[in-house]
Amino acid sequence: MNQYVIAIDQGTTSSRAIIFDHSGNIVSSGQMEHEQIFPQAGWVEHNPAEIWNNTREVIGSALSKANLTRHDIAAVGITNQRETAVVWDKTTGEAVYNAIVWQDTRTQSIVDELSKDGGPERFKQKVGLPLATYFSGTKIKWILDNVDGARAKAEAGDLVFGNTDSWVLWNLTGGVDGGVHVTDVTNASRTMFMDLDTLSWDEEILGIFGVPLSMMPAIKSSSEVYGAVHTSQLLREVPVAGILGDQQAATFGQAAFEAGEAKNTYGTGCFLIFNTGEEIIHSKNGLLTTVGYKLGDAPTHYALEGSIAVTGSLIQWLRDNLGLISSAPEVETLAASVEDNGGVYIVPAFSGLFAPYWRSDARGAIVGLTRFVNKNHIARAALESTAFQTREVLDAVNADSGVPLTELKVDGGMVANDALMQFQADILGVPVIRPKVVETTALGAAYAAGLAVGFWKDLGELSANWSEDKRWEPQLDQPEQDRQMRLWKKAVTKSMDWVDEDVK
Repeated sequence: MNQYVIAIDQGTTSSRAIIFDHSGNIVSSGQMEHEQIFPQAGWVEHNPAEIWNNTREVIGSALSKANLTRHDIAAVGITNQRETAVVWDKTTGEAVYNAIVWQDTRTQSIVDELSKDGGPERFKQKVGLPLATYFSGTKIKWILDNVDGARAKAEAGDLVFGNTDSWVLWNLTGGVDGGVHVTDVTNASRTMFMDLDTLSWDEEILGIFGVPLSMMPAIKSSSEVYGAVHTSQLLREVPVAGILGDQQAATFGQAAFEAGEAKNTYGTGCFLIFNTGEEIIHSKNGLLTTVGYKLGDAPTHYALEGSIAVTGSLIQWLRDNLGLISSAPEVETLAASVEDNGGVYIVPAFSGLFAPYWRSDARGAIVGLTRFVNKNHIARAALESTAFQTREVLDAVNADSGVPLTELKVDGGMVANDALMQFQADILGVPVIRPKVVETTALGAAYAAGLAVGFWKDLGELSANWSEDKRWEPQLDQPEQDRQMRLWKKAVTKSMDWVDEDVK
């Protein structure tokens, strides 16, 4: 009995449930994609009802594949796409608008307005984040300002907000029938509303945004029992005991528990997190300061983060928008058929540039085209853009921390791509290491939940579970590395200053 922990991984493109055993190995999983809704350029939405329905389906799928029941599960952990904002009516259980996704840029006018007094770093010292469309705060404000009746309902105390962790937890624990409305410190640190020092909502900033405090979930640690699954659900009465935003969860799943350890996750976007321990380090090089994790009453661990908006989604774009490939793995075959990128660089600034530039006026660019270039070069340039962006973020981490990273642990869907991982090692000049269990996001959420209920006893036990699968050593000489980075940085400048008053 209670031999397993289940993690719900509510991601940008799909929802998954993964069951892990005590050794951190995957026992079974279920996965369902949800619709990506693009009402107009720059707008990205998800249907919260679809996400919740899919979550229930994948839990059932994972349990049935392993022939398990709720009696076999010790705890539930949740990890989620961060910053994606859901506002719902707590009396009806229905969202008042679609979830506004982290990639969405519709709130740029709100960012511009708020930046007039104090600039884009107006709140950064307190919350660790610059004013940007990326974070949840401006999305909540947009919903209250633009959905009929929303502001009045919010001020009456009927509307509540959550990133998708809170939405899933609230529904899982009963919804309108006593659902628990909480979030953890890692998700709270992505809203623009949480004071990094006190780990509490900042009422002054909430007031400036016009967001009632009553909408906000209670802030808890990443590892404690928040409540039990409602009796109407398959996992009824199982404790929900861990929440970590997806990138923090991946860091936790990589056992990067100590200051100076880091990981990079290659998914829809790319996110490098560097653990700074119990110290809050404010970046001078375009990185975010965020919460890494907090286990129950233990001290909070902080982190620096480099967020890259478009990596894996660039490969999806080649497939779905251009028809250049028919499946994502095909990109590696095309890229491997040429010796280099043929002088082509792709800067995928589809929603502006994130770290380390934070330029909302940038848009995607393909530069260096000649008659010599074919689709193989473009495929290679698409893969290489992920590695170049990671190098820029890692340079910023090294500058902020003063301690050069000597190796990079990697995870996420794209780490199966050998050509990309080799080029990543080449352009970084340090080894790149993939663990045996690459589903580190779900594993991190499972770890947080399992620790809270005593399924795992301590971090040492989790560290012992981590094992290396493959290592890529750098093979590029320094002059060539420098040349490639010089050309990449030149390409980035070509993407800037594109958006002005009459360009949407």
